[in-house]
Amino acid sequence: MSKTFFDRRTLIKLGAAFTLLGAASPARLLAAPGFRHYPFTLGVAAGDPTPEGFVLWTRLAPEPMKPDGGMPPLDVRVRWEVAEDAAFRRIVRSGTAIARAGLAHSVHVEVDGLRSHRPHWYRFLVAGADASPVGCARTAPAAGAAVDRLRVAMVGCQNFEMGYFTAYAHLARETDLDAVFHYGDYIYELGPGATVGPRRHVGNELASLADYRQRYAQYKVDPDLQAAHGAAAFIMSFDDHEIDDNWAGALDKDGNSAAMFAPRKAAALQAWYEHVPVRRAQLPGPHSTMYRRLDYGSLVRMHILDTRSHRSDQQCERLGMTAEERSQCPRIDRPERTMLGAAQEAWLDRGLANEARWNLIAQQVMVMPHDSRKDGSTVTDTSTDNWNGYPLARQRLIDSIHRRRLTNVVIGSGDAHQNYIGAVPLDVRNLEGPAIASDFLAASISSGGTGGVRHPDEQDALSNNPNMRLINNQRGYHLHTIAADRWQTEVKAMDQVDRPGGSIATLATFHVDPRRPGPELA
Repeated sequence: MSKTFFDRRTLIKLGAAFTLLGAASPARLLAAPGFRHYPFTLGVAAGDPTPEGFVLWTRLAPEPMKPDGGMPPLDVRVRWEVAEDAAFRRIVRSGTAIARAGLAHSVHVEVDGLRSHRPHWYRFLVAGADASPVGCARTAPAAGAAVDRLRVAMVGCQNFEMGYFTAYAHLARETDLDAVFHYGDYIYELGPGATVGPRRHVGNELASLADYRQRYAQYKVDPDLQAAHGAAAFIMSFDDHEIDDNWAGALDKDGNSAAMFAPRKAAALQAWYEHVPVRRAQLPGPHSTMYRRLDYGSLVRMHILDTRSHRSDQQCERLGMTAEERSQCPRIDRPERTMLGAAQEAWLDRGLANEARWNLIAQQVMVMPHDSRKDGSTVTDTSTDNWNGYPLARQRLIDSIHRRRLTNVVIGSGDAHQNYIGAVPLDVRNLEGPAIASDFLAASISSGGTGGVRHPDEQDALSNNPNMRLINNQRGYHLHTIAADRWQTEVKAMDQVDRPGGSIATLATFHVDPRRPGPELA
């Protein structure tokens, strides 16, 4: 190893460390902020509900597309209020928080002391400006409480360039939502014009913290996205495009060294934290943990996974490889290859030992076997970026569920920009055999454009995948209504996203029995 390379690597690592150190460094407090423009341009949000509270989020950005959001390099005191009514006549919790300059003047308030399983309304106030929009979020049921039903939506993959976020406007009007799980791809890191659609990204492909902050601002000024955040608590995850397409652990997909990728990854994860309602435990750093668990009384245990940060590198997935080269590339799996990392695998296995009526594994990429061959091909093809590319890791997950004799596991995921609904077989060599879990992969909000009933070159996709019940190429989201004796999933599909004002309809409804894994068409 040359001294030049060592010095460069050291500087890169130090640069990444200074990015996060700067986020935590104190700044002077602005005593009397005066705003020429409304500071709550990016809206408000709540997240990660517990029986006693949730996380509240906002960011002060009077000029959101400027590198600093139009704010001075000073911390600002912000007041927050939580009420049991929309008119704020019954304020039950309030306090002050600091919008830190080092974290782009974002605010994360971890509220507790609230009554369980009921809606609450919240807002922010700052001197010299009108109040923020009002958001609503529901606390979780008390630990062990009997719960009649929960309603959880599943969303993700919102490429700004490829379509409008109208699905979020429809989501905001859904009634009695307990939470929304966002499986990832909240932003796309690509440069302008990298994908074809009715809108255009500002700036080039993202690399620096300022780049990522600007891209989040462009997405979060969207009124439909703000409406959805204001209507329900979001449980946030991330996938690849928040950082770099198909990144894996310490590596990007471009063949750069881990040291070269580290500053970009650190900047991207800090910007993600600055713009989503997550707890301080998710602030990127050496001791942060993105995977976590939420319980909804005795009805549902939700395991939120991180399938990017700890995974082994994909096989046959290097930049510039043709489809033919990928098909001829040898894929040799080994026991040490992992999707979750050893610690997270063990954590999930322990967490599946519970008395909840349902286990929801909320994660990012497809688990069930999937043959992605195009029409006319006679050769099976599988992705190397989802669990199909990590078959031994998937088998360990199947074994964990089977060892505990669970029949109540439902997996939620995304990433593929289509609706895929089917079963994870107990024996992946027998796709029509007994199921070990149900897999609901929700379509994108906008990625892929308007689409259609089927992808143009996948008309025979269902016949190639007998473990699946639905393959559909429309945009939208999934709405899960969960009761003790039945899991119901409505597949909500948009008619178009190329123009504002698209309509939504229920494409199909599926049921799952907690005693018999596998979804059935209602």
